[in-house]
Amino acid sequence: MSGAESSPLTTHVLNTGDGAPAARLALSLHLLDSSTKIWNMLTVGTTNTDGRCPGLISRAAFTPGTYKLRFETGQYWDAMGQTSFYPYVEVVFTITEPEKRFHIPLLMSRFSYSTYRGS
Repeated sequence: MSGAESSPLTTHVLNTGDGAPAARLALSLHLLDSSTKIWNMLTVGTTNTDGRCPGLISRAAFTPGTYKLRFETGQYWDAMGQTSFYPYVEVVFTITEPEKRFHIPLLMSRFSYSTYRGS
């Protein structure tokens, strides 16, 4: 992942059960091929100590389309020695104005999650 430029798409994962950022959580970004309806993986990453994953996608690669952020929540909880109900969380969203900035936070606990379009 390119960290040299600011990504037009950002995420922030918070462990609401502990009230802390979810560090070292694996995630991937995918783009849906509109003709085949197959998800194509664009990048993979891991959240940093602040629960953020910089450099998800470059401005040049960010085009209109349907995207998916997949968060490997089960692996995260396993690494913490805890069980969880959701093995992963997928957030699917549509980009029509790629020149704008988009922030997709994930608030999670072992048995719940929520997301929204942030700023």
